[in-house]
Amino acid sequence: MTATVAPRVSGAVLIRRSRRIRALGLLGALVVVAAAMVASVMIGSRDVGLGDVIAAFGGSADGFEQAAVVKRIPRTLLAVLAGAALGVSGAVMQGVTRNPLADPGILGVNMGASLAVVAGLAFFGLASPSLQIWVAIAGAAVTAVFVYTVGSLGRGGATPLKLALAGAATSAALVSFISAVVLGRNDIAGTVRSWQIGGVGGSTFASIEQVLPFLAIGFVVCLLSARGLNSLALGDDLAAGLGERVAVARGSAALGAVVLCGAATAVTGPIAFVGLVVPHACRLIVGVDHRWLIPFSALAGAILLTIADVLGRIASRPGEVDVGIVTALIGAPFFIAIVRRQKIRAL
Repeated sequence: MTATVAPRVSGAVLIRRSRRIRALGLLGALVVVAAAMVASVMIGSRDVGLGDVIAAFGGSADGFEQAAVVKRIPRTLLAVLAGAALGVSGAVMQGVTRNPLADPGILGVNMGASLAVVAGLAFFGLASPSLQIWVAIAGAAVTAVFVYTVGSLGRGGATPLKLALAGAATSAALVSFISAVVLGRNDIAGTVRSWQIGGVGGSTFASIEQVLPFLAIGFVVCLLSARGLNSLALGDDLAAGLGERVAVARGSAALGAVVLCGAATAVTGPIAFVGLVVPHACRLIVGVDHRWLIPFSALAGAILLTIADVLGRIASRPGEVDVGIVTALIGAPFFIAIVRRQKIRAL
């Protein structure tokens, strides 16, 4: 009997094949983003047909269809941008902390940004959208440093479990502070309570123009930090041995994540779990290389938040369920599954 010899596949061929699969996945994600955006424009308290959407862009639709499309376009764009920002922020935070449970919501960063904005509104009459974004970023940064410092105390340093507990405790405290600030301020109470749920309704092109530069800067910083995050995944000592400046790599990546999280929170309110769910799902497709994981997380975050917004409109017609509630319903079981899979004692 003649033995058959399996053909050898060179490493270069495997790399090219892997890149081809990732590129096809990236293209597929772009198609899904486009489809989700079309669905977001079409679906609402009263659906608008695709032909009416096209006619609305041409200015030939009737009054309701024209008004509905014009109102839903900025909402859809904000869902895409905020979802992408939160997805990338979560991926980078997980890379910086080497913590599978890291997420702007779980670590309390969202709530830090929220408290900063609420305090600015209540005590300083902070009405400028651009100033609110700056304040939200500052609040997110202070909270991120505080949580990481507290989670690093004691034996073992900043373990995933300690960071998650520090973030949960900090988030609970910040929620109490927000309630205390709002309690005696009836003039802002309604606005703050609605904003605290997290949503993309009521967005305008003006608000998108205000936040877009911050999101663009955050995305660029995170993309430039991808190689450093790959080195940090090997451990600080090995990364330093490979010539990586560990403190600079971790600081720059964290800065990009905080800018994205703070800017998104300023315009949408605190939306949790997007930054947790998205990176884990993307790693199943592209692996752990942050040069691919970050752009995939942006697209997947956009898809998740846009679809969650559409589902919220479908579930409670003619009203709607805020997208922050929908993402919590999706993300909470996912969080429990991650904890069980990671085996809490090993965290």
